[in-house]
Amino acid sequence: MKRIERTEYLNKLIAFKDKSLIKVITGIRRCGKSTIMEIYRDWLKKQGVHDDQIIYLNFEDYDFYELRNPHNLYAYIKPLVHQDKMTYIFFDEIQHVEDFPDIINSLNLKPTVDLYITGSNAYMLSSEIATLLSGRYVEIAMLPLSFREYVEGIGGTDNLPKAYTDYITRSSFPYTLELDTPAEIGDYLNGVYNTIVVKDIMSRKKLPDVMMLESVIRFTADNIGNILSTKRIADIMTADGRKIDQKTVERYLTALFVYETKRYNIKGKQLLKTLGKYYLVDIGLRRMLLGSRSFDAGRILENIVYLELLHRQQKVYIGKMDNLEVDFVAIDENDITYYQVAATVRDEATLKRELASLQQINDQYPKYILTLDEDPTADYNGIKRINALRWLMGEIELNQKKVWK
Repeated sequence: MKRIERTEYLNKLIAFKDKSLIKVITGIRRCGKSTIMEIYRDWLKKQGVHDDQIIYLNFEDYDFYELRNPHNLYAYIKPLVHQDKMTYIFFDEIQHVEDFPDIINSLNLKPTVDLYITGSNAYMLSSEIATLLSGRYVEIAMLPLSFREYVEGIGGTDNLPKAYTDYITRSSFPYTLELDTPAEIGDYLNGVYNTIVVKDIMSRKKLPDVMMLESVIRFTADNIGNILSTKRIADIMTADGRKIDQKTVERYLTALFVYETKRYNIKGKQLLKTLGKYYLVDIGLRRMLLGSRSFDAGRILENIVYLELLHRQQKVYIGKMDNLEVDFVAIDENDITYYQVAATVRDEATLKRELASLQQINDQYPKYILTLDEDPTADYNGIKRINALRWLMGEIELNQKKVWK
């Protein structure tokens, strides 16, 4: 299989090279954290860094089991650190090391150490990293393959609709590109899912009821793109005979492979505390969990667009405009872009509905409707309707002033 370079993440690592920051690479299992470390090490060697300046340890490898003990690890690493040139240290799946923050913080004090670590989401939640690491750090949050990366991984294509169908049917996890049949992919995703639920979430959070956890997972996966709250999830599940309280739902959702997106009051330019939406990290997992009822072209596209905005380093919110909703408000520093997402707007009533909320926004920031329609780009008094697949591929570059084709 062709190695996918994951350029956006590689460039981030390059930008922080030799800076006295701990580089913390986070992300769901099997999203490519180990691979990006390998790609970056290869890049370092091309820049003239010698092999003896690079230390890589994967703590899921039984060869390094004894180094899970912090005293053994420090004794192993210390003599390998150069005093007169930089030593690049890579710790993969660092959560397996006892009291690992003490080791990381200590090594980061050394002026000739450039430190990179990975950890799965359940162990390295963004909210916990600052508590774990007293030194300065930067988090590089990884996702599975974007649509553009997936197309690169299959060697390119002149049939984007076919590639998109494969992308949402198979999975965005990189390893699935090496699998041939739906059965193989299903078995692989089931293994990833069970590892995350049992090995990461249940053990990390010490959750007592795996069946209830799986009920929350399936309910959330079935409701991507719907306005939800933890109270509403608890109420609906309880009404269906699966009694659960709001606090338990909150505990489960902080450990899952879902992303919560808060609502943003466009007029007041402030976040709202209630009723956000949830999106899943991979549509293939959703298909595995829900089976035949998983297909909803509009909500799946909305989920994919949300993940793409995260890939593009945007802060993403659900927009509220009076009684109307904007699917996504994407904020990049001081720039704002508004998006509506629909599978198709060829029906006049659907187009009118999608335009309505954007037409209520009075500012001059760009506004777009993304659809799967293979029609020419259209303009509705400054609101651009464009093909979502071309946008996902980066063929249509967006900024505040114009659309390039």
